[in-house]
Amino acid sequence: MTTTSAQRLTSYAHGGGCACKIPPGELEAVVAGLVGGDLPRGPGELLVGLDDGDDAAVVRIAGGQAIVATADFFTPVVDDAYDWGRIAAANALSDVYAMGGTPVVAVNLLCWPRDLLPMELAAEVLRGGFDIAREAGCYVAGGHSVDDPEPKYGMAVTGIADPDRLLRNDAGVAGLPLTLTKPLGIGVLNSRHKSTGEVFPQAVTAMTTLNRDAAEAAKQAGVSCATDVTGFGLLGHLHKLARASGVTARLDARAVPYLEGARQALADGFVSGGTRRNLDWVRPHLAAEVSEDELLLLADAQTSGGLLVVGEIPGYPVIGELVVSTGRTVEVA
Repeated sequence: MTTTSAQRLTSYAHGGGCACKIPPGELEAVVAGLVGGDLPRGPGELLVGLDDGDDAAVVRIAGGQAIVATADFFTPVVDDAYDWGRIAAANALSDVYAMGGTPVVAVNLLCWPRDLLPMELAAEVLRGGFDIAREAGCYVAGGHSVDDPEPKYGMAVTGIADPDRLLRNDAGVAGLPLTLTKPLGIGVLNSRHKSTGEVFPQAVTAMTTLNRDAAEAAKQAGVSCATDVTGFGLLGHLHKLARASGVTARLDARAVPYLEGARQALADGFVSGGTRRNLDWVRPHLAAEVSEDELLLLADAQTSGGLLVVGEIPGYPVIGELVVSTGRTVEVA
């Protein structure tokens, strides 16, 4: 752990990373009127849309393929401009991996306070995004930028997938295990970083690790249900998956892995408002036998987190299972 002397990008943001998402309950209310109704007569068939709040949209096209489309951007989660670009790109690409797809092309989404921050820093952000996209084998071809008092960066990503081998959040089946492919704790460590300037390389490494290999392992294992764990926390994304699949997710809190320093950050009070809102949203659908602190860690708003997979993936921890619905979407013991 070190302390950065670089310009504090996080000081220009009201929130950080995926913790600055609109709360899930509010978001669902906003988009509720867009679900259902007559679909446009386009050239493709919509396979995944707004109905269950999955990670990306999927449209079947001619030739036996599907297009996967997503967009994701957020305020600075770290002070290092290059690392922020890498994290934001990995996070946007993750939505395609979480659907079982392969990213093909991305365009940048950049909001920048050009009177407050030098454009050289913006160039470093874009360089970070470009490097991660190149690692993913994904083209970066342009984008859009606006002058904004608060810096934001991300990508709109288009990928391809086999429509018969998608990873969806509504395909969970009772009796299957739950696997998590990255440790939790990113949110509390990022909150500590924003407040104190302390740098946590373990969090940066987790956030810049592509979910490509985990998604490929899931597909090779015959998995059909998965989602990525980001701003709504493990509990929030687990609730959405169980609700969409009509089952109950039974979580073993002792089996959930955490980054080094996460529990200390929680004990020292570095909990974002987004994390608390996540827990408040899930609580009516939750039965828990663990402490409030444990629930806050499980609801911790992740940025570029791992995949939550319904199935067992070699090399990753099993953290619970899906069971026949008990009337709650999530049970924690």
